[in-house]
Amino acid sequence: MQFELTKEYLEDLREAISEGRDTYITEEFEPLHPADVAEIFRELKTAEAGYVFKLLENEKAAEVMIELDEDNREKLLSTLTSREIAEQVIDHIDSDDAADVLSELNEEKQAEVLALLSDQDQKDGISDLLRYDDDSAGGLMATELVKVKSNWSIARGIREMRKQAEHVDQVYTIYVVDDEDRLTGVLPLKKLLFSSSSIKTKISEIYDEDPVRYVFPDTEGEECAKIMEKYDLVALPVVDKDMRLMGRITIDDVVDFIKEEAEKDYQLASGISESVEASDNIWLLSRARLPWLLIGLFGGMIVSKVIGQFEAQLEEVAILVIFMPLIAAMAGNVGVQSSAIVVQGLANKTLSTSSVFNRLMKEFSVGLLNGFICGIVIFLYSLIFEGNMALSYTVGISLLTVILIAALFGTLVPLTLDKLKIDPALATGPFITTSNDIIGLTVYFSFAKYFFGI
Repeated sequence: MQFELTKEYLEDLREAISEGRDTYITEEFEPLHPADVAEIFRELKTAEAGYVFKLLENEKAAEVMIELDEDNREKLLSTLTSREIAEQVIDHIDSDDAADVLSELNEEKQAEVLALLSDQDQKDGISDLLRYDDDSAGGLMATELVKVKSNWSIARGIREMRKQAEHVDQVYTIYVVDDEDRLTGVLPLKKLLFSSSSIKTKISEIYDEDPVRYVFPDTEGEECAKIMEKYDLVALPVVDKDMRLMGRITIDDVVDFIKEEAEKDYQLASGISESVEASDNIWLLSRARLPWLLIGLFGGMIVSKVIGQFEAQLEEVAILVIFMPLIAAMAGNVGVQSSAIVVQGLANKTLSTSSVFNRLMKEFSVGLLNGFICGIVIFLYSLIFEGNMALSYTVGISLLTVILIAALFGTLVPLTLDKLKIDPALATGPFITTSNDIIGLTVYFSFAKYFFGI
């Protein structure tokens, strides 16, 4: 049965915390999944969450810490001592998750926590991962994995696997290495367990020697995600320049990475310049939104100047004002549609450099068809309800032209941003909407000037 967090549940829990009813709290949280506990923590005050966290069993507490988003995790960590972080969290999670948790701490506290770890290999592994960028293969990988040497017998391989598997939650793939720890292939678990060969048979005789998909620690996270998607991998090995096996990236880490990247792109497309949460303070939320609001304000000033340039025409033919919002809105909508398609193609690598011209021609054709249909509709509407032939020609032809220009503009902008190494998701936000407003109204008034002879 799925857990449902209610207002009554939170009130009872807060009351139990304030009264110090530890036994009640422990019993309530024992059957809950770590993800459910994390959901509860997001609704509690930091001090309350810290109080409950210290009552949880160590393994469950560690899993809850991983389930929390960065902001809530950072707040919870602030309530714990270095020893509590080391013993209650770091000792019970994989190295990649441990590195994520420690990255929320300042350098001094990181050093304190690492110094309290008794396992030197664990300490070294986490320290190495902290050196890598969060969005790289090195930042996503875990050092825990199962590997066997090609010159081992099947019997020895199984014995060694049992030892290694104690520190690995999920065994997706067994990696085969040589005496220098260089990756040479993979051994499916099914093939090892159900091989008809003798247990004395060498691993080298049964493992797959097909080319192994791998990445280097500095490979970008997006590239790792694309490789795993393309080849349907649940784990991806990470090797150094000498092909020595360093770790593996698992599918759950990639899913989390993709989710975070999607959230960033969505916020950027919405005109939010920083990664923020609804629970962030007012200053942080304002700082993330204000830059693009100012850019939109500046764009609006330009639009007002464009309208001001045609003030005389508006005074003479006031009816032109009726269709100004329509022209501006259609220009913005078409631009966002075109840019969204291009951004999607750039993201999944289906849009190559060689296909840019074809993409432009396709958008030109789509823009021409859509513009012609919309232009005819607005022409007939204007003619029927306004009865002004000059206005009908102005609105109809303007809309056709605006849709065509906006489609091409919406295609070129993300392509240009991508060439300049700027996130093309920026093109689907306020930037392209404001730009197309300016272009659309300029085109509209230019045609009005011609058809009305003013």
